[in-house]
Amino acid sequence: MADNGSDFARSMSIATSGLRAQAGRMRVISENIANADSTGQSAGGDPYRRKIPTFSSELDRTLDAKVVTLGRVRPDASAFRVKYEPSNPAADAAGNVKYPNVNTVIEMTDMREAQRSYEANLNIISATRRMIQRTLDILKA
Repeated sequence: MADNGSDFARSMSIATSGLRAQAGRMRVISENIANADSTGQSAGGDPYRRKIPTFSSELDRTLDAKVVTLGRVRPDASAFRVKYEPSNPAADAAGNVKYPNVNTVIEMTDMREAQRSYEANLNIISATRRMIQRTLDILKA
């Protein structure tokens, strides 16, 4: 019976790590979307740079299971969008304004994928809870 208990705990731990990682991913994506139309603080200055979340795998020694964590959030090195807007306070001497390298369609697609992964992990936790409850019900009978 101890094996089943540790299997349940391992399953819950792995799914919980997935929830945390996807929640972190959604925070980064939300920040990207929120800053999609921002400009630099000064004339010709660089605007917000898109951030890319990464994931890493760690060994949880207490459960002897690999769990996922939100890894380093790195900047996207792609070019900024540039628009000719000479009246904008953020325009450089040539009248060009740099906008973030954020594509809201890509961000929304990534957000939907993160949401689906989050929901999948939540379903694993719910299924594991149901199995634990059924096991307890069987033991009571």
